[in-house]
Amino acid sequence: MTSAQVDKSHGGSDRGSDATANGTAPDGAPEEGYERGLGSRQVQMIAIGGAIGVGLFLKAGANIEKAGPSLILMYALAGTVIFFIMRALGELLLYRPVSGSFADYAREFLGPFFGYFTGWTYWLMWVVTGMAELTAAAIYVNYWWPQIPQWVTALVFLVVLFVANLISVKLFGEIEFWFSMVKVTALIGMIVIGVGVLTFGFSSAGDTAAVSNLWEFDGFFPKGIGSSLMTLQGVMFAYLAVELVGVTAGESENPEKTLPKAINTLPWRIALFYVGALAVILSVVKWTEFGADVSPFVKAFAVIGIPAGAGIVNFVVLTAALSSCNSGMYSTGRMLRTLADNGEAPGFFTKLSATRTPALGITVSTAFMAIGVVLNYVVPEKAFGYVTSVATAAGIWTWLMILVSHVRYRRAVDAGRLPASSFPAPGGAVFSYVAIVFLLFVTGLIAYDKDARICLYVMAVWAVALGIGWAVLKARRPEVTARREPALEEIG
Repeated sequence: MTSAQVDKSHGGSDRGSDATANGTAPDGAPEEGYERGLGSRQVQMIAIGGAIGVGLFLKAGANIEKAGPSLILMYALAGTVIFFIMRALGELLLYRPVSGSFADYAREFLGPFFGYFTGWTYWLMWVVTGMAELTAAAIYVNYWWPQIPQWVTALVFLVVLFVANLISVKLFGEIEFWFSMVKVTALIGMIVIGVGVLTFGFSSAGDTAAVSNLWEFDGFFPKGIGSSLMTLQGVMFAYLAVELVGVTAGESENPEKTLPKAINTLPWRIALFYVGALAVILSVVKWTEFGADVSPFVKAFAVIGIPAGAGIVNFVVLTAALSSCNSGMYSTGRMLRTLADNGEAPGFFTKLSATRTPALGITVSTAFMAIGVVLNYVVPEKAFGYVTSVATAAGIWTWLMILVSHVRYRRAVDAGRLPASSFPAPGGAVFSYVAIVFLLFVTGLIAYDKDARICLYVMAVWAVALGIGWAVLKARRPEVTARREPALEEIG
């Protein structure tokens, strides 16, 4: 690889004045021009918040109706696979920590087209998620102030988060820290109250609350194992954004320490916030009382008899929606810059603002999210389900690229072609193969579900569009579509 290619493929002089002579940060990670403004406290909470989303607070009600108490097992099963994915990502991140994350790894280990496809698909995932979350947040505000037009609230949230993301990564990290703190505090509070009801029997719910509620009403699998498995697509949506910690790699103060810690705490977060919370709720209130139209947390608070319960949960879900939109603006801006650095998006996206944020990428992504707010005036309500299913399909692709890249990386390490990571995944590539099979199985479930399979049609159209874009790029700039190895100083 020539020095010109290295400069072109990794941003050249646009990387910022603080880059060292050899293109690395003081800790040995590749210098990308970003401000390393995310401390351990913020990275930890971003990782925690990434595992707690609207999918848990709202969508769990519909899944409980389909699967009963066995939904707990589905979350545990999916959570185990998510941990495999994150350990694979963690090994790659400590081999070469970059904000392009999985798109860069797909480009390195699978070829330029896969990096291009993964980067744009991840961008799509967050844009469509942002569209849904903005409108959802406006609906939650209408719970308290129905007289405020929905578009006004959505626009205010959009502008505030947009400005915060432009100011600095530190402000983004601080906002995300407190958003995540609200979600974590609410869930812990719900668990403590539920355990109190089960242990001491206080409130009207104490008369019927019992752990035996998990199996007494038609068993642990009341609708059959098949029905339980069909909830996996919704369960996987609840875990979307857990991989966001990988995008923070280029802006973490000390990725060698903060990233492994954030990833290694994932199992207890899943055990507590998903498995634990659902087990407590379904013990306090029998599963037959939950429905798709009400958040299970709202229902549980109502049964326990907490007057402000519905308002509390509404505030938490509002926070979760804003957190998701905030993360979307952050990640889409970075992903557009990574694509531009590799010649796969317009070159002006490589520019950083005076505060070292990818302002143009954030601005364009926010503009697309704003289009979503406008479209919600004319699309039917069911379109929200389609949007979330498209996001799930895009997320599954991203996770598959992480896993396949990890398998290829392990082969290169075993052959002595690449250095070993300081954070190796347990079992080498074995659990990556297990996770790949699981994700393909979930994709099959999506194809089987007549309501969800539309997202596969959308992804097929998206793939055709990206394929055409790649063909045009290859014809006009063949040097961009050629395989390029990372610079030696990036591997370190």
